[in-house]
Amino acid sequence: MKALAVNGSPRKKWNTAMLLERALAGAESKGARCEMVHLYDLAYTGCRSCFSCKLLNGKNYGRCAVRDGLTPALERAAESDVLILGSPVYFGTETGMMRSFMERLLFPFVTYTPGYASIFPGRLRSALVYSMNIGEEALAATGQDRRIEHSRSFMTRTFGNCETLVVCDTFQFQDYSKYLSTVWDAEAKAKRREGVFPRDLERAFGLGARLAEAAGA
Repeated sequence: MKALAVNGSPRKKWNTAMLLERALAGAESKGARCEMVHLYDLAYTGCRSCFSCKLLNGKNYGRCAVRDGLTPALERAAESDVLILGSPVYFGTETGMMRSFMERLLFPFVTYTPGYASIFPGRLRSALVYSMNIGEEALAATGQDRRIEHSRSFMTRTFGNCETLVVCDTFQFQDYSKYLSTVWDAEAKAKRREGVFPRDLERAFGLGARLAEAAGA
């Protein structure tokens, strides 16, 4: 069983990456072979609207025809048993690198048929992991919950399932005094980092374990 985590954050050792690492540890506890891909290490673009993936009887039907730095990651994602995508929230949605990855991953499998049926040939368990500055109480007020559900629906349409893990009020800077960031209470952020984020990491572990267990069932 193979588990792949895709990090859509430019930071390899901070909130999103830490959550993904714990999710992979959970999958590993259930016997999965685990790998992490850092999108900011790769050179690629989003979908180019060439429609080769939609061309009937074409050599690239059902797969992205573009060959660049993302191609190996797309192939490993499609072959995985557990796929976990993680991203911080930038301007209300996933990072640009993650959005481009999702375009290239999902669009080839979604058909222009009634209901937009999926032709994904595999069987995997998927999840989206988000980290963000805002607190839980602001998810509905800002519309963030609806945007997350929108992305989850595309993953579910493609793969038949998708869980979400939303981690709010994260600790962004090691030293808040160095940055103009007065909208946040640095002391409260630090306190939450110590008291709540460890529980978020355990939720990530449970997510990975649960997905791997379901994939192996």
